[in-house]
Amino acid sequence: MTVPDRRPALTAPSRRALAVPPFLAMEVMRDARVRVAAGETIRHLEVGQPSAPAPKAAAEAAMRMIAAGDVGYTEALGRPSLRARIARHYRETYDVAVAPERVVVTTGSSGGFALAFLAAFEPGARVAIPSPGYPAYRAILTALDLTPVELATGPASRWALTAEMVAAAHAEAPLAGVLAMSPANPTGVMTLAPDLADLAETCRRLGIWLVSDEIYHGLTYETPAATALAFDDDAIVVNSFSKYYAMTGWRVGWLVLPERLVRVVEPLAQNLFISAPTLSQGAAEAALDDRETCEAYRQAYAVNRAMLLERLPRMGLNEILPLDGAFYAYVGVGRFSNDSTAFAKALLAEAGVALTPGVDFDRERGHAYVRMSFAGAEADIADALDRIARWLPKR
Repeated sequence: MTVPDRRPALTAPSRRALAVPPFLAMEVMRDARVRVAAGETIRHLEVGQPSAPAPKAAAEAAMRMIAAGDVGYTEALGRPSLRARIARHYRETYDVAVAPERVVVTTGSSGGFALAFLAAFEPGARVAIPSPGYPAYRAILTALDLTPVELATGPASRWALTAEMVAAAHAEAPLAGVLAMSPANPTGVMTLAPDLADLAETCRRLGIWLVSDEIYHGLTYETPAATALAFDDDAIVVNSFSKYYAMTGWRVGWLVLPERLVRVVEPLAQNLFISAPTLSQGAAEAALDDRETCEAYRQAYAVNRAMLLERLPRMGLNEILPLDGAFYAYVGVGRFSNDSTAFAKALLAEAGVALTPGVDFDRERGHAYVRMSFAGAEADIADALDRIARWLPKR
């Protein structure tokens, strides 16, 4: 006897899950890999992933841990030695005192955002984010039943979030927090120290959380980045070993929290993640002491950056947002297309170059922009630019 299925309403996907759109950079990477599997040579400008390996010291530390069998769970907040080393990093790099007890090691910065948002915000809370901005901000907030409030940046603010924007948004409808990123993805723009100080002061005055995404710190080309902790000890800072330390797939990052949030985060971390990968934690601790390798990587990105700044305008791609840091160029393509998604698909299919359409980062204006990552090898970036230069006249 066949039993009728009486559960369709109960087994539908959740509303929150359905509200999260695809991450287009990852979709482009998937499409590019299909072409590689079919035998094509693709130049990758789509994903913010260093082509260089993790520092040798990190790999060697991981191998020693494997040999010793030292790969069991750690404390949910992270290995004490790594937390202490990260705290020392703030003193050495920014001259800011951070107690190791305030450091939480996370499963990449993505895990850090989830923990921070859960700890700081009630369901439905309004959190300001920049536009253009990293699309996972919007997606994670939405998945957690929070309300992202996109604040449009532009030339008047050098495409950076400002205290005035936050105050205006809060006056319109109260915010619970603001998420800032410097250097920023996709633009590469930095919030300069005086502006970051103003933003921190405004958040204190309004009684809202400042969450500072600092995962591209170290990757600046003229002026070093300032940490929000220099201006507000109550700021929530998110960082990662993925970018400057070239450890994307190791999935290890960290939070610096106000003391009163540490115990709030600990049971969340215990239940959601148990702990960040032990092997990655040991490798990350070693990477913090290998600045020489990481600085060599930064210098290689600087060469690629200079190449883009010199060659893109010669192709007619004259609108390039300030490339203060990170390893992205956010480039206007309105002269050639009013549909950045179609532009990116055609470039991949016809020239073998993968890049990310701007609508991933700005749903209102992104149709006229694309993001190019210059984290790859110099020869690959040069070849990608050659391909684009040959292809654009056909548009």
